[in-house]
Amino acid sequence: MNETEGLIGNNWASRGSSKTADGSAHPEMQINIINCRVIDLITQDKDDWKIAGDQLFVDFNLNKDNVPPGTKIAVGAAVLEVTSMPHTGCKKFAARFGVDAVKFISSPKGRQWQLRGINAQVIKTGTIQVGDRLSKISPNP
Repeated sequence: MNETEGLIGNNWASRGSSKTADGSAHPEMQINIINCRVIDLITQDKDDWKIAGDQLFVDFNLNKDNVPPGTKIAVGAAVLEVTSMPHTGCKKFAARFGVDAVKFISSPKGRQWQLRGINAQVIKTGTIQVGDRLSKISPNP
């Protein structure tokens, strides 16, 4: 992972975003993180996790109270910062997993627990690999 490209090999930088004026990649949407228990509940098949479109699948409490914007988290040798850009269920998510899945993640409790996940940006380059531990390294701002 690095500050410029996000997750190396991912298409974040080249894909761009409809949320920027010039269509370039949105810096606050560089890394998408979802809780593995949530995506497992929705898909019930680990082979289908990848179609969610997230880069990191973690067994970690993503509740707004635990990881509000500005929280720094370490994964492998990299450091990420949680951004204020919400990670929401989009049309692609609904098409892949159904309207009920979007209703579930978008419910008031689903938004509080950030069941669709969170967005983050890389603030310290580092190597990561499957199985690396994710940990919060800064207290809530």
